[in-house]
Amino acid sequence: MAQRTVIGVTGPDRGGLVAWTMTALALWRCGAKPVRIRPGSGTDETRLDGVVIGGGTDVDPFHYGEEKLRETAAEAQRKNSIVDWLVGLLLTLSRAIFASHSVQDYDPDRDQLEKHMIEYALYKGLPVMGICRGAQLMNVVLGGSLHQKIEHFYTEQTRNVRSIMPRKPVNVVPQSFLHRILRRDRCVVNALHKQSIKDLGNDVMVSAAEENGVVQAIERQGHYFFIGVQWHPEYMPQSATQQQLFRALVSQAKLRDRGASSDLEEV
Repeated sequence: MAQRTVIGVTGPDRGGLVAWTMTALALWRCGAKPVRIRPGSGTDETRLDGVVIGGGTDVDPFHYGEEKLRETAAEAQRKNSIVDWLVGLLLTLSRAIFASHSVQDYDPDRDQLEKHMIEYALYKGLPVMGICRGAQLMNVVLGGSLHQKIEHFYTEQTRNVRSIMPRKPVNVVPQSFLHRILRRDRCVVNALHKQSIKDLGNDVMVSAAEENGVVQAIERQGHYFFIGVQWHPEYMPQSATQQQLFRALVSQAKLRDRGASSDLEEV
C-alpha cells in the first residue's frame, strides 16, 4: 500500500479539537496523512510534505509593530439551505462543547511555533495553506500587517457577517492561483474573523476580497503553493468547491515529494 503524503496541521495546546478534526478529515479524504502540531508537543518537520497553519486566537500585534486595540463586537446571522444549517449547527455545538478558553488574549508559544513553520515551509519549498489566523500570520511573517478591527468597512446595510455557515460572498481574482483551484469568479464562504489583512507582505498578492475591499485570500508570487484564506474551508465539508483547496494542497505536496513539476495539477 502506498504511503500517504504527510501534512502537518498547526493548532493550540488548549482547545482546537473540532478544527483539528475537521481539517484532518478533509486531508484524509484527499489521501493525505494529517499530523497535529502544537507548541507543547512539537514534531519532526523534516518528515512533512506540506503544512496547514490553522485558525484560532488573534496574532499578537507585537509581530507587526502595533499595540492591542480595544475590541468591539459585531455579528450578523443569515438563513440558507437545510444542509448548510444542519452542518453549521453541528459544528457550532461541537466547537462550544470542546472549546477551551484562555484568559490570555494571545498565544505567544503558538505564534513562535507557527512563524517557524511558515519560515521552514518557505525555505524548503513546502506547500503551505493558512486558514483565518493562519493566513494573517503568513502575511505578517512576510512583513505585512493586520487590521485589528474591521467594523469601519461595514455599514448598517452591509453588516459584517460572522457565521460558521457560508454566508459571505467574496470575489476571486481571475488570474490568481486560487482561481485555478476553486474555478470560480465568486463564491460564498463562512466568516468567523474579526480582523483582516491590512498591508501586504513581500511578494504577497490579494487573490480574493469582499466588495468593500476586505481581503479574504492571499498568495505569494514565486512560491508554487503559498495560499491563505480568511474563511474556514474545513467547516464546509459539504462544499466540493472548498474541498478543492485541500485537494490542491495534497496534490502539490505529492508532486514535491516525487520531485515532479510544480505546475498546478488538475485536482
